[in-house]
Amino acid sequence: MTTYRPRPDDVRVLLNTVLDAPARLSALAPFAEVDEALQAQVLDEAGKFVAEVIAPPNRDGDEIGCRLVDGEVRTPPGFRAAYRAFVDGGWPALSAAPEDGGQGLPAVLEAVLYEWLSAANHGLTMAPGLLHGAYECIRHHGSDELKRQYLSKIATGEWLATMCLTEAHAGSDLGQVRTRATAQADGSFRVAGGKIFISGGEHDLTDNIVHLVLCRLPDAPAGPKGLSLVLVPKRLPDGTRNAVLCERIEEKMGLHGSPTCVMRFDDATGWLIGEPNRGLAAMFVMMNAARLHVALQGLGLLDAAWQKADAYAHERRQMRAPGPAPGGEAADLVAEHPAIRRILDTQRAWVDGGRLIAYRTAVQLDVARHDADPKVRERAQRWCALVTPVLKAACTQQAFHGASECLQVFGGHGYVREWGIEQVVRDARVTMIYEGTNEIQAIDLLVRKVLPDGGAGMSALLVEVRDELDAARDIDADVQRRLAQLRYLTTTLAMAAAAEPALPYEVADDYLRVVMIALLAWAWARIGREAPQDARWAAPEAAFRRWVLPEFEMRLGIVKRACEAVTAQRAPA
Repeated sequence: MTTYRPRPDDVRVLLNTVLDAPARLSALAPFAEVDEALQAQVLDEAGKFVAEVIAPPNRDGDEIGCRLVDGEVRTPPGFRAAYRAFVDGGWPALSAAPEDGGQGLPAVLEAVLYEWLSAANHGLTMAPGLLHGAYECIRHHGSDELKRQYLSKIATGEWLATMCLTEAHAGSDLGQVRTRATAQADGSFRVAGGKIFISGGEHDLTDNIVHLVLCRLPDAPAGPKGLSLVLVPKRLPDGTRNAVLCERIEEKMGLHGSPTCVMRFDDATGWLIGEPNRGLAAMFVMMNAARLHVALQGLGLLDAAWQKADAYAHERRQMRAPGPAPGGEAADLVAEHPAIRRILDTQRAWVDGGRLIAYRTAVQLDVARHDADPKVRERAQRWCALVTPVLKAACTQQAFHGASECLQVFGGHGYVREWGIEQVVRDARVTMIYEGTNEIQAIDLLVRKVLPDGGAGMSALLVEVRDELDAARDIDADVQRRLAQLRYLTTTLAMAAAAEPALPYEVADDYLRVVMIALLAWAWARIGREAPQDARWAAPEAAFRRWVLPEFEMRLGIVKRACEAVTAQRAPA
């Protein structure tokens, strides 16, 4: 079985050569001393750590999994030692502020780290996966006392955190949340209710677990506007065990190394985060951070699947491939078959193109926070708001379907456990569901972010992308034409949606895919122009243009015809 190994050199080409990220970030005041050499050192050390410490226990995580013993979860062999090394190395929440115990590094370095962690050992990475979001949530909305007690513990990974939203009867409809919180005379709250699908709700990796629980106060209005957020620790400040119980861990299709818990809060003690009935505002700080990380999980898992398939294809000999072989020898390696080359090069096109978009988004997060120019901050925030749901949905969908394609390279050997590719397929499937299903991401993009201003924000983003390209080049001109088509489609869709409110919900998935393919076209135009001109980048770029880009016309046509149908129905007889 091929063990995942990060490739820092590839990432550096995208960050340094294509995005010019070191110069852009060092221009921001908090990162003035974070130069290219320091960023390269962080990436090199992260790559070694992930390959040598995080990747090895991955198989035991899948095959042995987690066990619930007397109400406590035992994680798989090697997980506790690997997580302790993770904390001791200072890797949790790299971008947390130094005064909170973090390293104050740019968000993009943390993004790359978590991409690699997920590729190497998705189950273990689920444990610290919410640290950054929990840190930001408490930092922005917590009281001074909560910050004093919990912020540095979470920033350093000494304590882990959960996000307790889902209830059995509610699913994604958070307005139906029934968990109750009752105020106490000492300023605390008593929380009662149950939550399901809680990743890391109970485990043996840290002494304490900080649960951020979405709940309802007694006098709260119905629906999502009546929700509050309460911090409920596994262990109270005096060290005693809180009334937080794990009733069971789910038997899942994949992610066996991560305990997905059914939690019960029996009048557990907690403290309010933010204002009463404003819990969703505080929680979305956490969820938005998590959604970019889930997109990176998708890219990491797809890269892991590709590494396995590529290695196998260059070792496995089968019948002669069509066409001449190098050196006149028999062309019988699986990798030399055109159908297999198409699979492998197409997945690399998604990985590298998706990385460029995701890394730019991570850079824009810091630009939105720290740039001195308010207009620049506004543009960066617009990019993050519009592109994050696109990345989450498209990258996780490709992770599952692309990993399945990579399994095909192995033939029957891929369907058995020996090679490890079937684990990637199983593990990747959940990324399309959690942190907001991909359908919800598409609706969020189109209904909540694109249409309210008639598509003006999306149009401005597409103009920004267009202006980065040189239309004198044939490839760039082709991309600009597609960006113009997408702008026109957005305006058309906004007009049709005004006449038929159900329309955007019907075509949201197709619209999101159009946006993703357009952004990938921009990404590969940038890579093709600025990355080294060698086979490492040329083959995926060619595969993108032959096998991925045609989906743009298909999805564009679907949305366009749906709009035309609405117009025809509304036209006078």
